[in-house]
Amino acid sequence: MKSHREKHGEDMDPDGRIARIRPMRSEDSEEISNIYSEITKTPVEADFATLIQAHAQGKDSACFVAELDDRVIGFMISYILTLGFGIEKSAWIATMGVHPRHMGQGIGARLATEIFKTYESQGITRVYTSVRWDSTDLLSFFRTLDFERSDFINLTKKLG
Repeated sequence: MKSHREKHGEDMDPDGRIARIRPMRSEDSEEISNIYSEITKTPVEADFATLIQAHAQGKDSACFVAELDDRVIGFMISYILTLGFGIEKSAWIATMGVHPRHMGQGIGARLATEIFKTYESQGITRVYTSVRWDSTDLLSFFRTLDFERSDFINLTKKLG
């Protein structure tokens, strides 16, 4: 019997192929940079690839990519935060992206599910993320994953 996703094609591309989810590797940084740039419509900063590589090698990170035909088409980068203001050891989703041609196919949800399984196996009970208030697409995405408003307020200080 087919699953709900298989029946509705939520994680299949238009040709019916299903992306493979795997741990992110340092050598994925260029393709991730391209996806990020495609989504934001701006070039990535010079050190973006270096940051991706550091997360891929981090022991307190859970980072995954979605791959189709040996090409990265999506990514999610997260890490563990052990010290915080009134917060227990938790995980944070730092950033994510799915190539625009592959959005709406359930790839982001599959990446998140892999991250949730990783942290649950480590005894972590909460995953946080921070989203701009006007990013309605991201807010909607995280709400479909049962994220709720947290008790924290993001603060910022402009330097220089």
